[in-house]
Amino acid sequence: MNTLNLHLNRYRPLNSNFTDSPVLLIDTDASSQELQSCALQRLRAASNLLETLSCLSFQQADGKDSSHIVGVLHLLVQDGCDLLEAANFKTP
Repeated sequence: MNTLNLHLNRYRPLNSNFTDSPVLLIDTDASSQELQSCALQRLRAASNLLETLSCLSFQQADGKDSSHIVGVLHLLVQDGCDLLEAANFKTP
């Protein structure tokens, strides 16, 4: 296997990349524990944001605010899912 194929197999792009050339990558050589820890960090951040939002009133919020919040939540959850998927492939 040549070096390019090794590189392509080791690094998996996150689905949240919005460019033609992925910038954010998952190192599939990382341990399952490291991948799960990163996933937990992102999913916990999304959960904390949702918990905060559940206590707020959106009556005075601008329409852009809702769109920005949903975008952040989507990014965090998508990255967390990608990391869990990579960790799952490492599990026997």
